[in-house]
Amino acid sequence: MVRTQIYLTEKERDALRNLARQTGKTQSELIRRAIADFICRFKPLEPGDRQALLQQAWGMWRERDDLPDFRALRGELDIRNP
Repeated sequence: MVRTQIYLTEKERDALRNLARQTGKTQSELIRRAIADFICRFKPLEPGDRQALLQQAWGMWRERDDLPDFRALRGELDIRNP
């Protein structure tokens, strides 16, 4: 590991300290975890990753009954539909 310093506001420092106490983790561990999550969220997807994500998402709204009729909504906006 490489040592580094960061500047936090007092509010951020206090919140981090409280979270460390509540979770039993060190402040450093919480910061490393937050940075790892941030990097994962914004790293570019590999070509295979995109396909895997699409397959995981397939049909995720299939059982929902609280959504509008999308075909009807699209039909309202279709310029070919007078």
